[in-house]
Amino acid sequence: MAMIIDGKAIAAKIRGEIAEEVKKLATQGVKPGLAVVLVGEDPASKVYVSMKEKACHDVGIFSDEHKLPVETTEEELLALIGRLNNDPRINGILVQLPLPKQINTEKVLEAISPNKDVDGFHPYNVGRLVVGKPLFQPCTPYGVMVMLRETGVELAGKEVVVVGRSNIVGKPVALMCLQQNATVTICHSKTKDLAEKVRQADVVIAAVGLPEMVKGDWIKEGAVVIDVGVNRVGEKKLVGDVDFDAASKRASAITPVPGGVGPMTITMLLYNTVESAKRIISEKC
Repeated sequence: MAMIIDGKAIAAKIRGEIAEEVKKLATQGVKPGLAVVLVGEDPASKVYVSMKEKACHDVGIFSDEHKLPVETTEEELLALIGRLNNDPRINGILVQLPLPKQINTEKVLEAISPNKDVDGFHPYNVGRLVVGKPLFQPCTPYGVMVMLRETGVELAGKEVVVVGRSNIVGKPVALMCLQQNATVTICHSKTKDLAEKVRQADVVIAAVGLPEMVKGDWIKEGAVVIDVGVNRVGEKKLVGDVDFDAASKRASAITPVPGGVGPMTITMLLYNTVESAKRIISEKC
């Protein structure tokens, strides 16, 4: 039976370290600030924003929330981002997605200063990740890498299969694994013999957004399985992209859903915000 990788415990450890860093910054007269912008009334987004606000409070980060009506125009949102870019209290800016249809998401993300892009979505930061010199790494993939590190998984020389090719998780986590000297295969909806590809993997990272798509008999004996997916089945049940019950009988270690990767995403957002504040101090010295 696989070891369960406890994302909540790892996140709590990292958040404790972040809180200590915030205390050190306070002795230099600096309080890291994160601006979170929510447009509209999407229920899931409202929950996420509330969780981020509480997480900021718990570690001592200043949380600056902007809740805008669903009819907000693109011009109004861009104007707000411009003000936040120039606000010295703010070290990180996060615009909660999805945005209403009248707003161009790419245009909004590109308007955020790369130096405050703590989500790591700006093309500048994506480019730096590609060349191995990241400024900010996207939070969910970054959380995956921290979980692997904290679990003692050495990626060098390993076969890593990423199921999913999104800009938010699949592509960046593949790059991060490559930088750790893994041999990486990215699979997607057009991949032939997907099951066989997964069966070759020492580490499987599933981020495709389909409930229990990765079957237990696809998992090589002793492989490590990181399940990024969160899918609602029925009214209350949450499942990942991997058939957990079957896969856990073959894997050496596996993340649960919920309680696996999820807690790490906000944790790395806090980490990036503090790193942004520290970078500003170092630039002034």
